[in-house]
Amino acid sequence: MLYRGRPLTLTAWEPVLEDEAPPGLPPFAVHQPASPARALKELPILIVIAAVIAFVVRTFIAQAFYIPSGSMLPQLQLLDRVVVSKLSYHLHDPRRGDIVVFDNPHPAPPAPAKHDSPVGRVARNIGEAVGVVQPSTDEFIKRVIGLPGETVEGREGHVYVNGRLLQEPYLKPDVNTSSFTPVTIPDGQLWVMGDNRTNSGDSRVFGPIRESTIVGRAIVRVWPVSTASFL
Repeated sequence: MLYRGRPLTLTAWEPVLEDEAPPGLPPFAVHQPASPARALKELPILIVIAAVIAFVVRTFIAQAFYIPSGSMLPQLQLLDRVVVSKLSYHLHDPRRGDIVVFDNPHPAPPAPAKHDSPVGRVARNIGEAVGVVQPSTDEFIKRVIGLPGETVEGREGHVYVNGRLLQEPYLKPDVNTSSFTPVTIPDGQLWVMGDNRTNSGDSRVFGPIRESTIVGRAIVRVWPVSTASFL
């Protein structure tokens, strides 16, 4: 083999020590573990990066929630954890049958602010983002039953939409829905109900909810692992 007209001799590869490296040829890098002092200096940077990532994910993409009550039995059990997509309704309008998380239509007066340390606030943000810590705000989770412009009514143990019986395969066969008078849903609002019709405070109590109060759509149950599934 020739290299620029001169014979190229192949020799065995040998490592080059720093004091033996020819001029212009860098020595092989030697990995040295970071010292404890350096690790401590980098820790605040790592915490800030983790907080920023958690904030972005929680605010714009998805968030994990506990199920705080039995209002969505049997599909969602008490203390199940679900992931809520915050992107879904930027792509399409809410659909009948969707399970949605939304702000409490009648929130309680705000509690006195807690004076958490910066590290405590960061830890809470990360915990809320991954579902380890329950969000401090008050949210509900229910199923979309009626869409804007439709008229919903409860009679004979069932729900009727625009005078037609609504088929609800997600309910147990023996579920009985309490009667309620016909309600026409205004534009920009939704009628929501829990699957556990005898133990759910929903639109039968507080009326239609505004679409603007929806946090997102529940798309998957992640805990317990044995019952993980798409919703």
